[in-house]
Amino acid sequence: MTETQLKRSVLWVTIFASFLTPFMGSAVNLALPAISEDFHLNAVSLNWVISSYMLTTSIFLLPAGRAGDILGRRKVFSIGVMIFTLSMVALTLSTHFAWLIGARIVQGIGGAMMFGTNMAILTSVFPPGERGKAMGINVTAVYTGLASGPFLGGVLTRYLGWRSIFAVLVPLGIVSWILLQTKVKQEWAEAKGERFDWLGAILYGLSIASLMYGVSVIFTIQGKVLIAVGAVLVPLFLWREKKASYPLFDMSLLSHNRVFAFSSMAALIHYAATSAVAFFLSLYLQYMKGLGARDAGFVLMASPIMMALLSSSAGKLSDRYNPGVLASLGMGLTSMGLVVLAFISERTSVALIVGTLAIMGIGFALFSSPNSNAIMSSVEKRQLGNASGMLGTMRNVGQTSSMAIALLLLALYMGRESIQPSNYALFMNSMKTGFVIFLVLCILGVMASLARNKSLQK
Repeated sequence: MTETQLKRSVLWVTIFASFLTPFMGSAVNLALPAISEDFHLNAVSLNWVISSYMLTTSIFLLPAGRAGDILGRRKVFSIGVMIFTLSMVALTLSTHFAWLIGARIVQGIGGAMMFGTNMAILTSVFPPGERGKAMGINVTAVYTGLASGPFLGGVLTRYLGWRSIFAVLVPLGIVSWILLQTKVKQEWAEAKGERFDWLGAILYGLSIASLMYGVSVIFTIQGKVLIAVGAVLVPLFLWREKKASYPLFDMSLLSHNRVFAFSSMAALIHYAATSAVAFFLSLYLQYMKGLGARDAGFVLMASPIMMALLSSSAGKLSDRYNPGVLASLGMGLTSMGLVVLAFISERTSVALIVGTLAIMGIGFALFSSPNSNAIMSSVEKRQLGNASGMLGTMRNVGQTSSMAIALLLLALYMGRESIQPSNYALFMNSMKTGFVIFLVLCILGVMASLARNKSLQK
């Protein structure tokens, strides 16, 4: 196989994988009411349909990336695709809630193995002058999944039932696995022979699980205890990694690699500042503006559509120009959008909301691909799995933090009351406060993004 054929095959395989998870996630959100009705679930139980997957993915992302460096990224990615595909078959056939949650946990493991290695594989195959373009195409697949998930998920759930969301993805998983076996023969394992840090993996998993689940139930005693446990475990994990001969995560990436450290921080802040925007606006559009769920979904598609259209071009630009500057510009556009959203009222036109989301979508596109390029290009080949795992972890932790901020504000302003005309003003205040907090975070993110530019030479 020629080098060009290898690049093309790897790109197609990672595109399939990058489309699967975001499509499934956004589509499943639309299917939650149908799943609740089918299994007779309360709100707490229904939350586990989403949380079980997110928690498992977060726990296994960094270990999967490290395993890829040691055992081979193609091998780990291939096993991940197989597990993910088989879990979708299990979800399609699930008849009990415990079966559903068990399959979602298994799916989270498969997803972590895919996302913990896919960026590392792309970086291994594509040289610096082509890497940004490849990552941009990959990110385009992610946003295409996000954009199409709500619409197609709603259609599939309505006409074929919620299980069809998983069933239609099985062929994509199979095609991806076959491509891997027949077209991608090369392996990448620059850390082969090094030991896997099992103690570090356990401490990491327990700390991430404690913090993420604790934040999701922060208003309960259980949530506060879990956050306290996580706060103790994180320093223990960091201490372990400094002492280990072959650490799960190489701490020198944070202490001695300015580009990696600030780019990772920028990614964390960016997701924390943007992930809950759609949550707030979906409630605003349905309650304040009187739109139905479908029409609100169409409005919210403005951002992911712009991301899907521009991410490839943004990635290509990051091959020619300083990716740190492009990412900073992207987060600056996101900040501009948040300024507008911080001043919306019940009288704000839907057209203005769409335009603002479109601008923020451009900002997302300019940030994501170049920032990923900066992170993956800043490490040695033996650390690519570490970098890929960290990138995925920053995304998940940022998304969880963003939702925690949103839920905390709603609780502070509205208590346990449901949204109704009598407390619309309180809801608006909580939402606008959230947008101000997100704006401040975004400005800090711009500062972190600019700070790493001193080390980026183009």
